[in-house]
Amino acid sequence: MSDNLKHPLDCTASEESLERLSKVARIEGFSDEESEEQQGLADLESMNPVNPRVQRYLVAIEYIGTRFSGSQQQAKDRTVVGVLQEAFHKFIGQPVKIFCSSRTDAGVHALSNVCHVDVERISKRKPGEVLPPHEPGVVQRAVNHFLQRKDGDVMVIDVRCVPSNYHARYKAQERTYFYRLLSGSDPLSILEKDRCWHVPEELNLRFMQEACRVLVGSHDFSSFRAAGCQAKSPMRSLDELNITEVPSTPYFPSITERTLSNLNNGDPLACSNQPKSETAGVTTNVGEVEGSTGGDSFGRRRRHRCYVVTARSRGFLYHQVRLIVGALKCVGTGELTVSDVERILEAKTVSAAKPMAPASGLYLARVRYEFP
Repeated sequence: MSDNLKHPLDCTASEESLERLSKVARIEGFSDEESEEQQGLADLESMNPVNPRVQRYLVAIEYIGTRFSGSQQQAKDRTVVGVLQEAFHKFIGQPVKIFCSSRTDAGVHALSNVCHVDVERISKRKPGEVLPPHEPGVVQRAVNHFLQRKDGDVMVIDVRCVPSNYHARYKAQERTYFYRLLSGSDPLSILEKDRCWHVPEELNLRFMQEACRVLVGSHDFSSFRAAGCQAKSPMRSLDELNITEVPSTPYFPSITERTLSNLNNGDPLACSNQPKSETAGVTTNVGEVEGSTGGDSFGRRRRHRCYVVTARSRGFLYHQVRLIVGALKCVGTGELTVSDVERILEAKTVSAAKPMAPASGLYLARVRYEFP
């Protein structure tokens, strides 16, 4: 058996080279200036001779970040990449190296983060015999099988075959983050624990939207860049930043909504003997309860108001989204004005910023690619 078959991933790069490449800027979406991407791709291609027997897969994953010490692999702590590499190892019977498109910190969640992995399919019955690559669907089902046998807080949601030089980080065209805030004086539901930022005060949505407009566009975001950021430039183009109010999650229909749905749809199977006089009084105001007054409201949790901040850009600085949300929250509570946000942006120093939002409300929502 040749050395390549014994160590199918040795052809990619030495551990020293991989470690050097992994010391990338500590930013939520990495530093994505086009010149940096081109240089990074050139470096990788010079270090990674093509092995025609290896198939590269682009793998989209979702995860609950609460029990992870971030996405990137660490020597001792539990990480998303570490868990995913273990599942792939069990599937194909050999170690793999996984590269993520976007780094997320401890406690940050992902609706869709993307990584790539190289797999050489070698026969288990006839060691040394190289077989055709697995179909993407097979990879997804098999890896999820091993993931769900463990803690079940990571899942593969899509797999795609890509060329051997297609890099999950450098080929990403755009990244979108969501940040969830729940506003209301009542204690946070245990169903929302570690899934959002609970703000007891009421938030002024209009003022927060005005503050968003100040930050959209290309700016020097030094004031929204954590001290540990290693990006070469603080300049970033924020293509979208907005905040909207949405139904709180988990969301279940109120009495009025159920009644209206039954009337509009005419569903004979959706029956209720609830008197019509008790279907009024639904509200989304902070601290109020659906249904009529008095004993009818007993045992019903008071609703919080739920707001989602959407931030979209090619790449983000380290903690940029969380620092921005921290400022927006202060605008919503009245601690800051829209003019204060302009002043913070112009200050070009993180010392001018307000404390950043906690990790628990942040979700990497999407990484967009263009495929040949």
